Amino acid sequence: MQQLTFVPAAVFVILVAVVGAENPYRFFTWNVTYGTIYPLGVPQQGILINGQFPGPDIHCVTNDNVFINVYNSLDQPFLIHWNGVQNRRNSFEDGVFGTTCPIPPGRNFTYILQMKDQIGSFYYFPSLAFHKAAGGFGGIRIASRPLIPVPFDPPADDYTVLIGDWYKTNHTALKAILDRGKKLPFPHGILINGRGPNATSFSVEQGKTYRFRICNVGLQNSLNFRIQAHKMKIVEVEGTHTLQISYSSIDIHVGQCMSVLVTADQPSQSYYIVISSRFTTPILTTTGFLRYGNSNRPPSGPLPGGPTTQVDWSLNQARSIRSNLTASGPRPNPQGSYHYGMIKTARTIRLASSAGQVDHKQRYAINSVSYVPADTPLKLADYFKISGVFRVGSIPDAPNGRGIYLDTPVLGADYRSFIEIVFENYEKIIQSYHLNGYSFWVVGMDGGQWTSASRNQYNLRDAVSRCTVQVYPKSWTAIYIALDNVGMWNLRSEFWARQYLGQQLYLRVYTASTSLRDEYPIPKNARLCGRAAGRHTRPL
Repeated sequence: MQQLTFVPAAVFVILVAVVGAENPYRFFTWNVTYGTIYPLGVPQQGILINGQFPGPDIHCVTNDNVFINVYNSLDQPFLIHWNGVQNRRNSFEDGVFGTTCPIPPGRNFTYILQMKDQIGSFYYFPSLAFHKAAGGFGGIRIASRPLIPVPFDPPADDYTVLIGDWYKTNHTALKAILDRGKKLPFPHGILINGRGPNATSFSVEQGKTYRFRICNVGLQNSLNFRIQAHKMKIVEVEGTHTLQISYSSIDIHVGQCMSVLVTADQPSQSYYIVISSRFTTPILTTTGFLRYGNSNRPPSGPLPGGPTTQVDWSLNQARSIRSNLTASGPRPNPQGSYHYGMIKTARTIRLASSAGQVDHKQRYAINSVSYVPADTPLKLADYFKISGVFRVGSIPDAPNGRGIYLDTPVLGADYRSFIEIVFENYEKIIQSYHLNGYSFWVVGMDGGQWTSASRNQYNLRDAVSRCTVQVYPKSWTAIYIALDNVGMWNLRSEFWARQYLGQQLYLRVYTASTSLRDEYPIPKNARLCGRAAGRHTRPL
């Protein structure tokens, strides 16, 4: 293993004045290594954090200041992205190459995050070099502060459930396929918390209720989650308390997280947990177990069947997931008190995906622009005013029918504006999109072509607020966003091969203000790379 370079302990206090000394501090030290794992029964190289696959959960509370000192013991540069953590006013720490310089092999970096005004279930994962296909992911739980009521009784236990499709192939070989301009093959299986079929179980006691925080951390497939003979009550979706509706099976799309409550109200034995891929041929399936205490009886009967393969079933379920307007959010005031439906949008941006070839290599694009990483993180280029790295407005606000071309697309937007984004899917596959730094209201989704008349069916009262949304085949999804977080934020496909080959862009939310109320200065410990190398961060 390479010699690690240690950062002095003083780094842990570098943002005290900025992030607020009144909020608690939590410190983590992680060592990222390779190790041999056997998730589908064959040995392969995985990415471990402190020897664990998946990595350790992060448990914290609203407004906590979280310091995560990451040592890179791999032989490649490494970055971790905090999927769904908004990290208000500080996109420098976002952990994607457009904002953050990678950690070189044998070195370390301390991420400084504040869970500002957030609650809920999220996850982290490595964002470079197709590392996500090797592991390095884990759950993030942000609990409400003790005096703020939660709209359900405390569960008997709280489980993180990370599900996702998986390849037996080494991540370097998968990356090489993409680098040659080819498409990935079909995945080999589905994992539950890093393990294959019949290898994962969750213990319950009869009559008690349990919280399951389920995140789809996979590479490309929407998944359906169900528990034999049990109902699941959705109570939280990526930081929003929801209307408490029970389902027998739930679709969870790539990059999404949600919490469900499950009551152990069946005879004392074991029951199948089944996860299957959606809208795929063939259908991938894996199983785990819900085990009642003091019972050695195995599951009996057939596996519980999944939902219809028709898109309408999933679409109707997605529309039924709505905000609980009577519940508190991370602050004492009701989360439904923000009347987003009464605000006039200042701008409509329409984004459409496309697939094709450039120079005989597979590429993916948004509004015909296929993203190519710049030689310098865009946020650093913006901060140091380095010209020639990117151009604001280098992607059109609407599809233009052009063929795919390469660029580094950046959309410009004004701080505190309120905008509408419509994702248009002309393809025959389901899509999934994520926006860093924000939650947004999912105001509408339907089949066919979006027009201005589609707004007549928007939910302008209790749409769910989340950070990742699906777009069904030959369909559209519309979201509203209050641009209250200054910075450079990645908007991307959560299909990891597609984002790797260009289906992403950056949203630059800009203000001329230099007030700390609007954006924090660059962290003093920030790594500087590319054309920003050798420059000096501003002292605090």
